[in-house]
Amino acid sequence: MILKSKDDGVQILRLDRPEKKNALTGAMYSDLAEALETGNTDDGIRCHLICGLPEVFTAGNDIGDFLQYAGKSGMDDMPVVRFLRALVRNEKPLVAAVDGLAIGVGTTLLMHCDMVFASPRSLFRSPFVDLGLVPEAGSSLLGPQLMGHARAFELLCLGNAFSAQKAAEAGLVNEVVEGDVDAAGLECAKEIAAKPPEAMALSRKLLRGDTGKLSERVEEEIRIFATRLTSPETIAAFQAFMTKKKT
Repeated sequence: MILKSKDDGVQILRLDRPEKKNALTGAMYSDLAEALETGNTDDGIRCHLICGLPEVFTAGNDIGDFLQYAGKSGMDDMPVVRFLRALVRNEKPLVAAVDGLAIGVGTTLLMHCDMVFASPRSLFRSPFVDLGLVPEAGSSLLGPQLMGHARAFELLCLGNAFSAQKAAEAGLVNEVVEGDVDAAGLECAKEIAAKPPEAMALSRKLLRGDTGKLSERVEEEIRIFATRLTSPETIAAFQAFMTKKKT
């Protein structure tokens, strides 16, 4: 589930599914998307903070839940797609506090954040190709822009894990926090929320530039991702993953 709260203009979105290492379900994606969409028109929300639990930000998609949705409706109506689109259209600053595992979308969503804090024990990994899939959340565009082609390839194609320090060196993380990473994230989010909101919104929009290409890339990734879900290569990879998971 997603725990929502507000603190001095900050909407705090906490991933809270400890029994499954915060693996994201359709319902959780819908809650996150709604929170971002609501924030666009709520003057009382000046910044979002997304965080997880001790030692686990998120293990990525709940594979069983994901395949169930995909089998029923195809990709376009899936809650995860609504969330990815909401990330692109999000108009308020977004801060993330990461402690522990950040797998798949747990890594790629950070590329949409304005500030990212991580604990030293955080681990970032995007095993899309290992599952016969392709990167998502616009990461195939944002990744190379953020960290250069070589490091983006290592993270998104080779699937290598990045430590917190390596993620910081690559530009994915702003600061590695030795103490309470959630507190550091909240402090930053409150600092953002306290600044003149119109000036902040205009400045952020200038920095982000035209998001049209990003939106187009997200849609392209979704189309390819949907096609890959029916490929023999991907089906075999998922079967191997589920078998390994049960043993």
